[in-house]
Amino acid sequence: MRPTAVSAVVVLVSTLACSTAVARMRTLRDIPQPSESQLSELWVEPGNGARDLFWGSGGRNHAPRPDVVYKLVAADTSGFSVSYDVRSPDETEWSAKVGPEAQTEVVMSRILWGLGYHQPPVYYLSSWKLDRGREGQRDGSEARFRPKLANLHRLDEPWRWSENPFLGARELRGMLVVLLMLNSTDLKDENNTLYDIVEPPDGVRRWFVVRDLGAALGETGKWYPRRNWLDGFEKSRFITGVSGDHIEFGYHGRHQELLSLITPADLRWASARMSRLTDQQWRDAFRAGNYDDVATARYLRVIRQRIADSAVPRPDSATAERH
Repeated sequence: MRPTAVSAVVVLVSTLACSTAVARMRTLRDIPQPSESQLSELWVEPGNGARDLFWGSGGRNHAPRPDVVYKLVAADTSGFSVSYDVRSPDETEWSAKVGPEAQTEVVMSRILWGLGYHQPPVYYLSSWKLDRGREGQRDGSEARFRPKLANLHRLDEPWRWSENPFLGARELRGMLVVLLMLNSTDLKDENNTLYDIVEPPDGVRRWFVVRDLGAALGETGKWYPRRNWLDGFEKSRFITGVSGDHIEFGYHGRHQELLSLITPADLRWASARMSRLTDQQWRDAFRAGNYDDVATARYLRVIRQRIADSAVPRPDSATAERH
């Protein structure tokens, strides 16, 4: 078969596969709602008291110390960001991700946890020391630190966007809205993690978690778009049009078929939830990622506009959102 013919076949197969996935996703809204106990594995009501979005789900007690030397266990250079498995003097093992995703991952995790979605503890260190054994000790650049805790047992297989117990739940669709609103561009199954909880204090024994959230707060795209980019975030679009139950998003990242699940009612639900976060919580979430006051204010201006636009989505596809 000639190269042009092969290319045509590949394009046709890809198009058919995408069309089938979209059609299938559109029917998922018709499946039954998860039970209350099932839903608690993805989302719980965060309660009336404001969650502490500076220290996050792990609180102050699990935070890494910036004044100790971490011993190298292993290094992973295969992804966008370099990650190290390290051990602190108290024998706690950590995953340390360096680079621009360190800030965004902490902020994204804080916001999702503040809304009631399960998140493991994550922290930001602006500097730290790494003992590389024979190579000697060196100062590490900014990093996201995630402890490997005994009570959080990570399962090997990720959960899938297209196959999970929550496909009929507004809470899953609401989480998608939040991720789109914050330009989380790497929506892929490999970033979805299952945890078994040992001796859970609230009775929830399994968590469905969207993890590795660093590809956010910048531009969207499928091939290494610029993340943690304030100017790009301000220039990007969230909602570009609404016609009935169909919403056009400015999102250009992975899993486009997921967008067909979202309705204006889902936008309003997510908007109402995000509006419950206090000004202090928003500032604390960005402060946890080491953003200064000027950058935080600029990010929040765009996010608040997107929340407002989600509360009353315009039913006119010709009207485009400017933020």
